[in-house]
Amino acid sequence: MKKLVVTDKTGCMACLACVQACSEAFYKVFDPDKSCIQIVEKNGAVKTNTCIQCGKCARTCEYGAIKQNAKGVYMIDKKLCTGCGKCVEVCPMGVMVKAPESPVTTKCIACGICAKACPMGILEVQEK
Repeated sequence: MKKLVVTDKTGCMACLACVQACSEAFYKVFDPDKSCIQIVEKNGAVKTNTCIQCGKCARTCEYGAIKQNAKGVYMIDKKLCTGCGKCVEVCPMGVMVKAPESPVTTKCIACGICAKACPMGILEVQEK
């Protein structure tokens, strides 16, 4: 299974370079709310939330718009997605995005753009 992993959970310095790279790749604008990777504060520490490819989004989608590809990555079929946002509500990591101006939802596709942008080198796309 291909997925984005955080290789050093304490290494994030919350610079948001990964968040910026992701939101600009999907929406051509730097907006943390439009990023499929999130940097959050939890118990006084910085935490990097990434898609864990759990499939909750796919199981919730009434339209069958989210399917797992051959590499194990859950992908959104933009032709089937209605943009209802139910998948966003069930995402345990809070990393699915439904931007108001977009007709469809977006999620991490393990492309690695964020990993390349991370100055700390703590993000990596791995085959597990």
